[in-house]
Amino acid sequence: MLGLIGFAIVSRVPSAAEAPRLVPAALFDESTEGGLQTAVLAGGCFWGIQAVFQHVEGVVSATSGYAGGSAETASYEQTETGLTRHAEAVRVVFDPQKISYGTLLRVFFSAAHDPTQLDRQGPDVGPQYRSAIFPSDEQQAKIAENYIKQLDEAKLFNSEIATTIEPGQSFYEAEHYHQDYMYNNPGQPYVVVHERPKIEALRRLIPALYRAQPVLVAGHTD
Repeated sequence: MLGLIGFAIVSRVPSAAEAPRLVPAALFDESTEGGLQTAVLAGGCFWGIQAVFQHVEGVVSATSGYAGGSAETASYEQTETGLTRHAEAVRVVFDPQKISYGTLLRVFFSAAHDPTQLDRQGPDVGPQYRSAIFPSDEQQAKIAENYIKQLDEAKLFNSEIATTIEPGQSFYEAEHYHQDYMYNNPGQPYVVVHERPKIEALRRLIPALYRAQPVLVAGHTD
């Protein structure tokens, strides 16, 4: 993302972004039984995706990282080339008795990013910023596939959802300085302009799921 190096001029003019909106609940979802489960989601810079899910009730942890490529290329420097097949992603561990996988996807499509942008989010351009879901099993893949179809058929957005479903991919944690980045750098210009509004969108659109104190990788919430 541009946040580490300041604002830069990109080679293409950013397409018009869809405004955050509350999308309907998933018609096809999973049961609320069993122990902790994991979702891996990508939707642009992982700082904002991580921060959104850190504020969601029922989420136990949200960790920034890379998904879609190999262990050998799972680093910020290599991923930012756009040549590794990795996307900046977030691993969300959640309690299914408090929040379902389908509800997490509702947050993802409503407040966390613009799912209609292809290989970009706002000023960040490249396949590493793609909208993607990395399901951990066939059930998650089926829920995601059905939900994307449901939302496309409802024509809630001005264009079709560009989110890809990419099963069978491993998740690799990002470098420590990327964890809890929004919490640790609240005044950073990129965060203020592009990422902080996502937290407000969550609070405004789905107040019942919003938690004021984020659950942080570092373990502190004060």
